[in-house]
Parts: sequence; structure tokens; C-alpha cells
Amino acid sequence: MKKVSDYFGMNVFNDAKMQERLPKPIYKALRKTIENGEALDITIANVVAHAMKDWAIEMGCTHYTHWFQPMTGVTAEKHDSFISPKGDEVIMEFSGKELIKGEPDASSFPSGGIRATFEARGYTTWDPTSPAFVRDGTLYIPTAFCSYTGELLDKKTPLLRSMERLSDEAVKILHLLGKTEVTRVATTVGPEQEYFLIDKDLFNKRVDLKMTGRTLFGAKAPKGQELEDHYFGAINTRVAAYMRDLDEELWKLGIFAKTKHNEVAPSQHELAPVFTTSNIATDHNELTMEIMQKVAEKHNMVCLLHEKPFKGVNGSGKHNNWSISTNTGENLLNPGKNPEKNTQFLLFLAAIVKAVDEYQDLLRITVASAGNDHRLGANEAPPAIISMYLGDDLDALVHSIIKGEDYHSHKAARMQTGVDVLADFKKDNSDRNRTSPFAFTGNKFEFRALGSSLNIGCPNYMLNTMVAEELSQFYEALKNSIDVEVVAKELIKQVFTEHSRIIFNGDNYSGEWVKEAERRGLLNMKTLPEAFEKLLDQKNIDLFAKNNIYSEEELRARHEIELDMYSKQINIEGLTMQQMARKDIIPAVSAFIHELADTAVAKKAVSKQISTKSEEKLIVSLSDKLDKFIRLTDELRDEVCTASSLTDPQEEASYYQKNVIPKMEELREVGDRMEMETSQKFWPYPSYTELLFSV
Repeated sequence: MKKVSDYFGMNVFNDAKMQERLPKPIYKALRKTIENGEALDITIANVVAHAMKDWAIEMGCTHYTHWFQPMTGVTAEKHDSFISPKGDEVIMEFSGKELIKGEPDASSFPSGGIRATFEARGYTTWDPTSPAFVRDGTLYIPTAFCSYTGELLDKKTPLLRSMERLSDEAVKILHLLGKTEVTRVATTVGPEQEYFLIDKDLFNKRVDLKMTGRTLFGAKAPKGQELEDHYFGAINTRVAAYMRDLDEELWKLGIFAKTKHNEVAPSQHELAPVFTTSNIATDHNELTMEIMQKVAEKHNMVCLLHEKPFKGVNGSGKHNNWSISTNTGENLLNPGKNPEKNTQFLLFLAAIVKAVDEYQDLLRITVASAGNDHRLGANEAPPAIISMYLGDDLDALVHSIIKGEDYHSHKAARMQTGVDVLADFKKDNSDRNRTSPFAFTGNKFEFRALGSSLNIGCPNYMLNTMVAEELSQFYEALKNSIDVEVVAKELIKQVFTEHSRIIFNGDNYSGEWVKEAERRGLLNMKTLPEAFEKLLDQKNIDLFAKNNIYSEEELRARHEIELDMYSKQINIEGLTMQQMARKDIIPAVSAFIHELADTAVAKKAVSKQISTKSEEKLIVSLSDKLDKFIRLTDELRDEVCTASSLTDPQEEASYYQKNVIPKMEELREVGDRMEMETSQKFWPYPSYTELLFSV
């Protein structure tokens, strides 16, 4: 048995390796860059590059790549070898310039009109705060990505900017409160990743899964998740072997994979890591999703990360556990034993409450996708209405502050098991609310609305920027106060009073909450096109421009990119459905009807007294459905053609949502009913029973 401690982080150029391989002055200068954001000199980069190259070659590497996160939703990489010609021979070289800067072709990445097709040059630049690592004989260097003219074309740079903004504003507030020893504040994240595993041979027989990541047709299996027997159930042998290999690969890359278990739906599972800084957590999560899929191939399985691969069972989300900590080790979202006396905690809590209320549209936008639209609002994920859950204790504290009343803590009770051999234990102050989109869970907030395939950098830079803006306003209100404590308490009361509408501790799935949320004036944007109509509101443009996250041009580009991506995804789904219908399903049902007719004729040939009512009834039923199915296929073709002819991104996306998707649902409903009546011998695709219960 290999000890995890012997190989954890072995494929990472981490702090221990830097300390070992770099001269002390170089190491110290690099640590200042990483910890304090200080500029990195090229002479230091040259030494780091040389040490990094030597280590990578020792690890068997021949190439390096600048690994970046463009607006495609997946990572990108271009591989270059270390070789450099020296006469008839080669030497292995890697300079600081090559470490710091790369030049991938930017013309084919989404730019939202910022770059014309002929304007090809783009730059990647080394992110020293995220360690380089080795995979498959290549040194991977995490980088940011921008255009030749400097516009952001990736998802990492706005996250890094937002982390700096939040740190700056949080430090200023802490200094006002007397915490002058704090020099930096970081947001930390622990994303819980849900996914499905299915057999690769079955996957290869489903054109919809290959083209879109989800099943566009498929009748419900006789058994789903009704018995609740899969959730936290015993992990079967094949999946357990996959999880063991996955853990090992992640641990080699220094990824803190901690928890694994079966999720609610058949063939659904979850992996959760230990918290780390938002930037590294984002890189790690992108890497985790890639490795999940790679390891699955070795086990003849496919890892599905689509938010809703199977209709009728739970889809997959990604819970974003977000917190704020100082460089002195203090969690700023820890209420302490007496939260009513903890002005620092209440001030940061007030900033978050105000941010979520004022920018609820942005939080909804940042989790919007074609896949996630299938989940949000259903009884498996938070609703599309953004609200906050604080728990009974904190909720009571907030209302006591608003009303100016004394607060009486519930205090943590003891859990009495009633069994002598079982130890009693201390309960948490409040229950968890799994229906809340944004829930306080002790010393962090759990943003539960993310889809499983989402790059977590997006919601995290949104959270960081929103909260940084509120802290900036708090600082302006407090900086000239004679008694900061008194003015801070007045500010806290004012914020809680004005923004308490966003706090809701009840059942977010209930119809009553939808009505109550409307009464409170909260937004209910059920789809991506609806949500993105709000992105370019002036307050949002101002937020990003003021905090130097995006220029207005860059924000407008993202608006266009996301709408275009949505339309393209639905277009691919619509075209795939038509292909499946015309090439496979219609011929299969027709062939089965033909066999039924032949059977009826053969029975009559034996004796006219033999009944053929069952065949005739099934022929009529399937023939009627097939006629409707063909008509709907033609109608879907027409709707897709109309949608794809539109030139305005918002209009096109809205048309897909309002016209194409309903037509797809109609077509699927008829197709799934035909599957239930057609012999398995004729049906062209593996059924839900096979897909969900074969692994």
C-alpha cells in the first residue's frame, strides 16, 4: 500500500519544491509576489523558469504549455517543446520570457466582437499564485489570457482582480476596527462536484449524449430514485475502483480531494475537496473535471458533467462553499460564541446581505446556462429566485438588531440519543436549508445554484466584486468616525433594515415562497435569456467598471458570448433531435409496425378465428404517434431554421428558449411514449434502465 503522504503533490511545482530548488533571495521575492501581489522582475522569472524546467525534465517532460480558461467553458492549451537547436544537436531550454508570456492564436476563441477574425494575436501570462504541474509528459503553467489590445478573454483574470479588490477593501475595514496586523484577505472556496458515471459502450450508442452531453429522448426507467436507496449507499466495486484511481491522480496534483459518495440519482456521485483560495480552487476544479473524464475512460466508463443528462431524475450541481480569511488566520465569517457583540462579523455579514440583495440579478446570471435551466426551480436545486438563509439563530439576531431588542441566543443544545452506548454530542445552532440558493452554514456561505459543468471562477468573481463594493461604501461611511464601533452598529442596523427582504429561512420550493418573493420585489428569472437581459443594467456596468473588473466593452462582449453560446447549444440539440428522429426512431418504429402487421397477417393465414386485436390496437396507437412525431420533427426543423436566421443575440436566444425548446419537449414526449410501445429489439438506443443501472 502506497502512503498518500509519500506521493501527495508529487506532480506539482509547489512551495516545498520551490524552496528546495530556488536560491533563497529568489524564493523570497517569488513569495512576495504570490502573497502580496508585488511585481515580478524578469531576472527572477529566468531563475524560476530554469528551476521549473529542470524539475519538469526530471519528471519526464519534453513539452510545456500555458494552460488557460477562455470563454468557451473549457480549458485550453498549446504545447511547445523545451528543445532548442545547437548545431546538429538540441539542448533543453526554457526562459523567463517563455514562462511569463505565451502567444496563442486568439482569433478562434469567443470574443464577443472585441476581436475581428483577422486579428489573431493573443497573450497568455503566467499566474504565479497557482502552482505549475505535470501531466502526461507536459509541464502545465496556469495563465491568464487577453487580446493583443489588452481586453480580457478569459475567466481567470476577472477572478484575480476581484480577489485583490476584496482584499484591499476588507483590509481597510479591519484596520478601522483595530486589526492593523492584517495585510491581506483572501476568499476561500470548496466546490462540491456532482457527476454521473455510465458505461462507455452504452454511451457510444447514444448520439445525443455524444453531441450534447444529455439524453434528448428516453423513457423513464421503472425504478429511479424513489426508494432513496442510492444516496450515501454502498459504492459498488466498479465505481469504487474508479474513485480510488481518481483520488490518487488528484492527490498527485496536490488537489485536496476529501469526500466521495453516491448521490441521489442512480449512477450519480459526488466529490468534495478541502477549502483553498478561490484562484487555486478554480484551477483545481477545472483540472478535477478533466481528470474525472480521463480516469473514467480507463474504466470503460464516461463521466457526464451536464446539469441534466437524464430526464426524471436529479441533475448535477456544484455547491460553492465561499468564505473570507485574513493572512493572520482569522475566518471573517465566524460568528464566535457571542455574535451579537461581534461587530466585525456583523459588519461583514451586513456587507454580504446588502450585496446579495442589490446584485441578486448578477448572482442569478452567473449560474445561468442552457444545462442549468433544466435544474433551477425544480425540486432538486434552489429556485431561480435568489435569497439568503441565515439559520434560526442569526435570523433572530438580525431581527433583534432591526427592532432594537435584546438578543437571546438559542445556544447549542446537546443531542440526546437515548442509547447508553451512543455518546451525546453538541448540535449545531441551526439546521441546514437545502432549498436555499445562498445559505450560511456556520463560517461560510454555500452558493448552491451552480451547475455541475460551470467554471466556478464566474460566481466567485461576482461574489468578490459585489462584497468589495459594499465594503468600499462601508469604509467611506466609517473612516472619519470618532467612535467607529458606535457608527458601525448604526450602519449594521440600517443595512439589515433596508435589505432584510433577501433573507428567507423557509421552504424555497413552495409555491407560497414564489408569491412571497414577488411581494418582496425579488427577481424570478427562470431562464438564461431572461437573466441576461439584466446584465447590462447601468448599475452592473458601473459595478464592474468602478472596481476595475471589466470595462463596459468587455462586459458587453461577455453578454454577447454567453447568449451566443446558449443559442449554439440549443441549436445543436435541435439538430441532433432531428437526426435521431429521421435516421433512427422513425425507421425503427416503422419497422416494428411492419412486423406487427406481418404477424397479424400470418395469424389470419393460420385461421381467421385467431384474434389480431392486440396487434391492430398497437399498430393504430403507434401509427397515430408516428404521424404526430413526423409532424413535430418538421415543425422543430422550421423553428430551428427561424431561430438560426436571427442576428440579434438576445432575440435569437429568446427565440430558442420560447419556441425551439417547447417544440423539442413536445417531440420528446411523443418519442418517449413510442419507446414504451416499441419492442426493445427495434428501439435504436440503450434505454434508461440500461444507462442508469449498468455501472
